[in-house]
Amino acid sequence: MPGKLYLCATPIGNLEDMTYRVVRVLQEVDLIAAEDTRNSIKLLNHFEIKTPMTSYHEYNKIEKGHKLVEKMQEGMDIALITDAGTPGISDPGEELVKMCYESGIEVTSLPGAAACITALTLSGLSTRRFAFEAFLPTDKKEKQEVLGELADETRTIILYEAPHRLLKTLRELWESLGDRKITVCRELTKKHETAFQTTFSEAISYYEAHEPKGECVLVIEGKSRKELRQEAIAKWEEMSVEEHMQHYMSQGIEKKEAMKKVAKDRGIGKRDVYQMLL
Repeated sequence: MPGKLYLCATPIGNLEDMTYRVVRVLQEVDLIAAEDTRNSIKLLNHFEIKTPMTSYHEYNKIEKGHKLVEKMQEGMDIALITDAGTPGISDPGEELVKMCYESGIEVTSLPGAAACITALTLSGLSTRRFAFEAFLPTDKKEKQEVLGELADETRTIILYEAPHRLLKTLRELWESLGDRKITVCRELTKKHETAFQTTFSEAISYYEAHEPKGECVLVIEGKSRKELRQEAIAKWEEMSVEEHMQHYMSQGIEKKEAMKKVAKDRGIGKRDVYQMLL
């Protein structure tokens, strides 16, 4: 029988957040694949886990992933852990999961700590709908594309950022998204945990005077649908009703249907569009 892959969530700071189930599974599996073995050995020693460990990280995720899949096909059970939190969330674990599905290996996930969810629930912002973006891209062009997409995002946005890049990222977000509400969460679950409710402009002023410390999770208010709608109406109102009609009719849309679309875009009635065309 083939083995199984266990995705084991580990604490993001406070060791008391380790679940009984994860401890048991880490003790029972044949091998633990860890993002950083030097970091994970401290965790395993704390819980007296003696299971053999191997490295699985961003720079060997493909080659090592194939080797791990082979071991599981031979019957070995493997647990995957990350430096902190849930494997597969903004880390190479997602590649191993894909390989397992492609090879018919069973995968299960043991829930536990995740910095993005911890910060979201702590933020004081809307939790019903959210968009997790992890770290912004390092490539300038790709970053601008992502920021452009986030500018009209109506869901609460969650981003990760390192302290030495925080101020630059806050400035880029303010420039692209406007002065939104934001909660800067840092040192989550640790002794000096903070949730700083503020705005982009206030956060920038604060961190210009105080050096950022600790890994940060940024939870950002989404754009209101009302604001999005007003911007859309303003965009359409820049052209005449005739031009607006032609925009749709040039796509092969019949005049009656085009009038409906124009009315909806402008937030007016279809009769109003008819009168304006007359």
